Amino acid sequence: MSLRKFIVDWLDLRLGVRDLVEQNLTRYLLPRNINIWYSLGAVLLTLFGLQFLTGFLLLIYYVPDTTQAFASVKHITNEVPYGWLIRNTHAVGSNLIVVVLLLHMLSALFMSAYKKPRELTWLFGFILFNLTLALCLTGYLLPWSQLSFWATTVATEAPGAIPVVGEHVVRFLRGGAMVGEATLGRFFALHVMGLPLLFALMLGLHLFCVRRAGISRPPFGRDYRPAPKRHSFEHEYHPGGIPFFPNYAVKEGAVVCFFLALLAVLVFFAPNLFIPPAAFEPANPFVTPERIKPEWYFLWAYQTLKIFPSEAMGLAVQGAAMTFLALLPFIDRFSERRPARRPLFVGCFVLGILLFIGLSLWGHWS
Repeated sequence: MSLRKFIVDWLDLRLGVRDLVEQNLTRYLLPRNINIWYSLGAVLLTLFGLQFLTGFLLLIYYVPDTTQAFASVKHITNEVPYGWLIRNTHAVGSNLIVVVLLLHMLSALFMSAYKKPRELTWLFGFILFNLTLALCLTGYLLPWSQLSFWATTVATEAPGAIPVVGEHVVRFLRGGAMVGEATLGRFFALHVMGLPLLFALMLGLHLFCVRRAGISRPPFGRDYRPAPKRHSFEHEYHPGGIPFFPNYAVKEGAVVCFFLALLAVLVFFAPNLFIPPAAFEPANPFVTPERIKPEWYFLWAYQTLKIFPSEAMGLAVQGAAMTFLALLPFIDRFSERRPARRPLFVGCFVLGILLFIGLSLWGHWS
């Protein structure tokens, strides 16, 4: 008897691992017309795992102190063996995660995967999206560079426009009147402990909902019909579908490898694509750079605040847009999911993407 068979038999007798594997891999059937957009969830899991690993390695040398933070990052990049690789993978990976996350959400919107009975799946995913942005924001300050200091100063000023409580929110975020030692400590604690714990909880709930409800069938093809109304819970099965393993797992693995290759290309050949020159200067609270702007995924929000007569109005519009997106499954109650039969939704979908791109470009060049 081989060692592998002995271990499997031992575990199977106690935990039923063979049945567990069959139910979740070989006998777990997916729709035959499932497409590569469904693989973006696996890509995100891989990239988040890589972020956790590189972030843990960075913690070994990083010092969360305003007098030592920039020097410690410089030490990691220039002196620690392969430190430049770990730091660049962490920095570039965070930007790639936002790109994949946006594609994942857009594909779910286009294929109406948020509709009943998957309202909670969408809601937990939307919270994960916001937590990712919060992780990016809190991590941005940690190198304590000129760019991160002033970008955080601008970002934490925005809530000050909220009537009545705005100033209190700003002081709470900064831990004082100005961005300083307390801000760095708070952002560090949130980035390495508070937000990851909340993220892990939301991720677990999101994956539980996906597995419990079943994979939604892509709304394409002549055979597709809207699902009948349900009055009780029912797992969505796909008789005649393809097994998750090995059929779809191989395709999913190929998509994951593509994005890992893209990450490697960016890290080795264009590591500064997302890192402006000001990120290589230590923070100086007494010298304000000429052009301070947030990262590319916050440019739409930055420009929105500028085009309205007051920042409070800009914040209200942003809040309304985000609330609408979060509650979309509860607002859109039609069972039809085929994009060809939803011209109004597809029109708004395209206009929304163009608006996001237009505001971001406007914010970048303004």
